[in-house]
Amino acid sequence: MAEKMVDKVLRIMKIPGHIRNIAICAHIDHGKTTFSDNLLAGAGMMSKEDAGKALKLDFHADEQERGITIDTASVSMVHTLGTEEYLINLLDTPGHVDFGGDVTRAMRAADGAIVLVDAVESIMPQTETVLRQALRELVKPVLFINKVDRLIKELQLTPEQMQERFVKIITAVNRLIMDIAPKGWGEKWQVNVQDGSVCFGSAFHNWALSVQYMKQKGITFKDVIECYQSGERYKELADKAPLHEVVLNMVVKHLPNPVQAQEYRIPKLWHGDLEGEEGKSLITCNPEGPLFFVITKIVVDPQAGEISAGRLFSGTMKKGVDAYLNRLKQQRKIQQVFVYNGAKREIVDNVPSGNIIGVAGLKAHAGETVTLGETEPFEKITHIFDPVVTKAIEAKKPSDLPKLIEVLRQVNKEDPTILIEIDEETGEHLMHGMGELHLEVIENRIRTEKGVEVQTSPPIVVYRETIAKQGEEAMGKTPNKHNHFFFKVEPLDDATAETIKKGELPEMRIKKKDLNIRDKLVECGWDNKEALNVKEIFQGNLFVDATRGQVHIGEVLDLILDMFEDVMKAGPIAKDPCIKVKVILTDMKLHEDAIHRGPAQVYPAVRDGIRTSMMTARPQLYEPMQVLQIDAPADFLGEISKLISNKRGQLLDAQQEGAMMMVKAKLPVGEMFGWSSDLRSATQGRGSSSVIDQMYEKMPDELQEKITRQIRSRKGLTDAQVGA
Repeated sequence: MAEKMVDKVLRIMKIPGHIRNIAICAHIDHGKTTFSDNLLAGAGMMSKEDAGKALKLDFHADEQERGITIDTASVSMVHTLGTEEYLINLLDTPGHVDFGGDVTRAMRAADGAIVLVDAVESIMPQTETVLRQALRELVKPVLFINKVDRLIKELQLTPEQMQERFVKIITAVNRLIMDIAPKGWGEKWQVNVQDGSVCFGSAFHNWALSVQYMKQKGITFKDVIECYQSGERYKELADKAPLHEVVLNMVVKHLPNPVQAQEYRIPKLWHGDLEGEEGKSLITCNPEGPLFFVITKIVVDPQAGEISAGRLFSGTMKKGVDAYLNRLKQQRKIQQVFVYNGAKREIVDNVPSGNIIGVAGLKAHAGETVTLGETEPFEKITHIFDPVVTKAIEAKKPSDLPKLIEVLRQVNKEDPTILIEIDEETGEHLMHGMGELHLEVIENRIRTEKGVEVQTSPPIVVYRETIAKQGEEAMGKTPNKHNHFFFKVEPLDDATAETIKKGELPEMRIKKKDLNIRDKLVECGWDNKEALNVKEIFQGNLFVDATRGQVHIGEVLDLILDMFEDVMKAGPIAKDPCIKVKVILTDMKLHEDAIHRGPAQVYPAVRDGIRTSMMTARPQLYEPMQVLQIDAPADFLGEISKLISNKRGQLLDAQQEGAMMMVKAKLPVGEMFGWSSDLRSATQGRGSSSVIDQMYEKMPDELQEKITRQIRSRKGLTDAQVGA
C-alpha cells in the first residue's frame, strides 16, 4: 500500500539534513503564487491542469478576486533528488508593499529564499525590499527569472539578447546582495549561473532550466525558442524540464538545512548565552534539547480556534505539554500540533526541531518565543516600514460593539502590522495600516469573514514627535513627595537612528552589559562609558542611565523604563509616537523604604519629568514621507512632475529607458490619498508606482501649528492634557 503523504512528511521531519525551509518572495505580479502552484503540482498535491490557475495558496476569497497574495501561506511537500527524499517547507509571501509585514515574519521561519524576478520588468522596488527583509534575517537567496516566454513571444529576442537580459538581471541582484547583506555575507551569497543558483523559466507554462539541467538533458536556448515559434509546443518543454524538478533541485543543492542555517542565524536572532545548554541546543538544532518555538503567524480558524504557525528551533513539540510565553509571561497548554499540507492541516503527535509547524492552544502574538520555562526570548521581529495611515472604525449597530472589540483584537493577532488602538474611555477604535489598500482589505474582511457591519472615517496620517535641541534638566516628583527623578533629553544622532532603522541595533531592554550593542554605538560615535549605560532601545528612541552609586536602582529601573516607553508611544505635543529622542536619567533621590516607591508613585513622576524636559527642547512634528518609483511613458513627464509638485513632493531623479520613464519622487503621505487614481488620470491609465522607501522628515514650520491643532481636536485633547 502506498505511503500516505502525511506519514512521508513525518518520516523526513526526523532527518534535519533533509529539510529545507524556504520562502518565495518577489515584487507584486511577478508570478509567485502561480510558481508555487506548479511546485505543489509537481509534488503530487494538485492536478497539473489546475496549476497556475487554481492559485491554491491564495486561500481567502479576496485574494482570488483581487489576484494578489495578502497572507503568507505555508505548505510542506516531498521532493526526490536521486535516491534521496527531501522535505520542503514552503512559504508563499505577498508582493504588495502594504503586506510587507507578512514577508518579514515569514523570513524568521525560513532559512532560504527563492527571489523571483520578472524577465521583462527586471528588478523592481519591491524586489529590493523583500531581499532586504530576507538578508536582515540572514536568509540565503537563490534566483528564479520568471516569464521567459514573454521575452520570446512579446519582445521576440534572439538567444544572445536573452542571455544579455539574464546577465543584466543577475548582476543587478548580486549588486543588491552586496549592498544590503550584513558584513561578510554579500560575497558568500552571490548567485551564479554556472553553479546552478540561478534558474529561468515560465511558471505559467510550467517549465524551468538551469545550466546544469541544460547540459544534463541536452537542451539549448534555441530549442526553447523553437518550441514557442513552431506552434504551442511549450507543453513538450514542461515534460522535458518540469519546473518543480529544476527549482527544487536548486533548493536542495544551494539552500541550507536547519542545522547549517541555525549555526550562523542564532547568534544574530537570539541574545542569550550561546555557551549555555539552551544556546548550544539552538545552534545545533537539537531535537532532544530545550523547547524553542517562534510564532510567525496567527490564523483564526472558526472550528479549531487560534492556530499559531511558526518555526521550531530546538526541542520537540508535543501535544499536551505546558508551555511558557516569554513576552506575555504566561503559561499555556499545547492542545494540538499540526503539519501543513496546503490549506489543510494534519494533526500529529509530535514534531522535532528544524520544522515549520502549527500549534493550537497558545493564544499568543506573532513574534512570541514559546519555551518550557522563562528564558531569553528571540529578538523582536521588526518591520521595515511603519504603519502610516489610520482610520477610525465603529460598529454600525451599538449591540455589535463587544463583538467588534473581539474582532479587532483577532485582526491585530492575524496581522501584527495592523496596529489597533482601543480607547476604552472615549470608545474610539483606531486601525493603523501600511496604506489605503491594507486598511481596505482588513475592513472588508471584518465585514465578510467576521460578520460585523462597520463604518470607518476617511483615512488620516499618523505623525511622529521629536525634539530639535537639548532640553533642560527636569525633575519629576512622586505624589508622596518622597522620591525625585531628574531627566534630560536630547535629539538622537542620525548615525545611531540609521543603525536602529537598519536593524543592526536590536530594539529591546538591555538587562546585562551587552558588548555587541556597545561596539555598535561606539561605531556611531558614542563614548564607551555612555554606550554601556544604555538600558533600552524602543521604537527608534534610547534610554541612558547616567546615575552613579544608586543602591536601589535595580528595584525601580523596570518601572522607569515602562514610563519611558509610555511617553515614547504618546509624546507631549499631541500624543503621537516619538522618534529620535535620547532620554537621560541624570540623578534620583529614593526613599529608603520600598513601600514608598511602588508603581503608583514612580509612574507619574517619571512621566512628568521626561515630558517637562521634552517641552523645553523645542518639540516638533515629523511627517511620514514615501519615496516612490513611478513608471510611465516618457510623454507624460510634464504631467507627472506637475502632480508631484501639487502634492508638496520633490522630484529626485528621472531616467529614460526606451519609451518609458522611471521617475523617483518623495511625497508626504498626508498628500497621497487618492494617489493611484490621480496618477492614472495624469498618465491616461498608463502609469504605475511602487514604494521604495519610507522615512520621517520635519514638517514645514508653517504647517506645524495647524496640524497640531487638527490632531488635538480630533483626539479631543485639551492643552492641559498635553505638554502645552
